[in-house]
Amino acid sequence: MGYDIIGDIHGHADALKALLTDMGYRETAGTWRHPSRRAVFVGDFIDRGPSQLETVQIVRRMVDVGGALAVMGNHEFNAIAWFLPDPDCPGEYLRPRHSPKYGEKNYKQHEAFLKEVEGTSHHKEIIEWFLTLPLWLDLDGIRVVHACWHSRFMAELSPLLDGGRRLTPELMIAASREPADPADKDTGDFSVFKAVEALTKGIEVPLPAGKTFMDKDGYERSRVRVRWWDDDAVTYRQSALLSEQERKELPADPVPGHARLGSRGATPLFIGHYWLNGSPSLLSETVACVDYSVAKGGKLVAYRWDGGTKLDASRFRWVPTP
Repeated sequence: MGYDIIGDIHGHADALKALLTDMGYRETAGTWRHPSRRAVFVGDFIDRGPSQLETVQIVRRMVDVGGALAVMGNHEFNAIAWFLPDPDCPGEYLRPRHSPKYGEKNYKQHEAFLKEVEGTSHHKEIIEWFLTLPLWLDLDGIRVVHACWHSRFMAELSPLLDGGRRLTPELMIAASREPADPADKDTGDFSVFKAVEALTKGIEVPLPAGKTFMDKDGYERSRVRVRWWDDDAVTYRQSALLSEQERKELPADPVPGHARLGSRGATPLFIGHYWLNGSPSLLSETVACVDYSVAKGGKLVAYRWDGGTKLDASRFRWVPTP
């Protein structure tokens, strides 16, 4: 069976319907189907865009009838944490709502979804469905994870997950607990928090002293995502996921060894998350990102996989943001 791996949607249901139509899917009996293919969604169905509920409904119905598979993205993880009470902080939630430091930022990131579901019966139902999503898929011929394929963290996390590689409400507590000492985030040692953060948000490292940048939402950052899959990206200047100009301003110091995972291996890997721009291209012979910033005026992208261990950039398909 061929797979169509579809990137971060972020509430852009019109773009999703246009892309499915372009790839030969048709809406039949309340769900989108293809006669011989299966869609695979890399997560981040919600937040930012104009059609939150409709997007979730399309993806969920496709998954429910077996026409699609999906993994959890960081926005689904954040939505669950926003909804679940913090048992150690009465009146607060696993994703802080009232914190002076984080509350306003957390709300703004989640605002589009909350405006459609907060106070309705859909909210709890959708959160429960998000908890059924696996953190990664290891299928016949391909692998799929939202942000980072971290084999060691996966091996240590697996015994703690339920049988479907899914988080439980109880495990969400540990997954939401940032280390008390920020330096603990910057080691390769395992914790539930670091493992789930790596899989759903990628690997971040502190920038050299005095260096910061503004992210796509206008927040100043002192930590940066890195090209963990790139065997040749060993310095900040090579590895930081920033613009070319911003990278030129970084030193040629090596990034921490635990942030250099590499991508050697025969099994094709598909990820989302990274807000790429321009014409879709491969990250390596075996790694493809299908997130091309539909929520920032970019494209909704898919990769059509029909077998083989080497990927081909001609197999990307996309539609622009409506």
